[in-house]
Parts: sequence; structure tokens; C-alpha cells
Amino acid sequence: MARLKDNRLLAERPLPRDGRERGSQAKAARTVTVNLAESPLGWLMARGMITARQYNAGERLRADWERAQLGPSVTMCWDAPPTARIPRGAPAAVDPTHAQISSKARFKAAVAEVGPGLSDILWRIVCAGEGMRDAEAALGWPARAGRLVLGLALDRLADYYRIG
Repeated sequence: MARLKDNRLLAERPLPRDGRERGSQAKAARTVTVNLAESPLGWLMARGMITARQYNAGERLRADWERAQLGPSVTMCWDAPPTARIPRGAPAAVDPTHAQISSKARFKAAVAEVGPGLSDILWRIVCAGEGMRDAEAALGWPARAGRLVLGLALDRLADYYRIG
């Protein structure tokens, strides 16, 4: 359960133990406090600009976005250099997991349900992590128009996910 303190939305998250599988029922040895308001969506909720229902819908969409690995890859390949002097080809493509495939399908269905006019601001704020001002500027919208449109998009998203 998250608690609001000084415009911070704090929540306790368990740290997995070494050698323990994530699905096990054993109690985690340690927890860490995270500030959920570090995301643009969390910042809006911490200031009362969106409701808890809208926040939960946005977080669910973002979870599907991340689980499907739809964001750009920004890490470097740290594999060892080849030792033989033979030319190497591109590495074999990684097969997506069932979780990635189903997350991508859920993400696409949710964005389609929100609609083309509302999904732009929704994707920019929730998935890409852009601030409201940057998203409004990128879309060519006047100041403070994005908050209203984002609220409508999050309401449609919450209806789609059946969040009460």
C-alpha cells in the first residue's frame, strides 16, 4: 500500500533473496522504500491531478509496456570479443516469451480501446515517461490541454481494465 508524504508517493517493495525464485511464498529478507511519484503519472497523482483509479490504470498499461519490452534497447552488448579470426554474423534473434507476447497483445488492445485521439498523450506520459509540458509541446497542444485529455484517456483505460 502506498502512502502520500510531502508530495511523495512512498511504497515498500520486497527485495528478492539470492537463490530464491520470485514466485516463492517465503518472506523477503529486506524491503526498500521507493518513491512512486518519480514517474510523470505518479507526480500527477501525488499532487491530486489524477485519481487513484486513473493512476492504477496507467500503471497497469505501463507494466504491460515494460513486460512486452516495447521500449527501445539502450544497453551495450558486453559479450566477449571473438577469439577466432573468422567473420561473425548477427546473433540469432531471441524468441519472445509467452509473457511478452500476451503483454504486447494486452497493450495493443488497451491502446486501441482508448482510441487514436487520446492514445498519443497516454503513451507519451505513461509509457515514454515524458513530462506533461514536453508531451503537450510535441503534440502541438496549448498549455494545460494535456491534463484534460490525459484524464479522459485514463478514464477510458480504467473502464477497459474494469478498475472500479
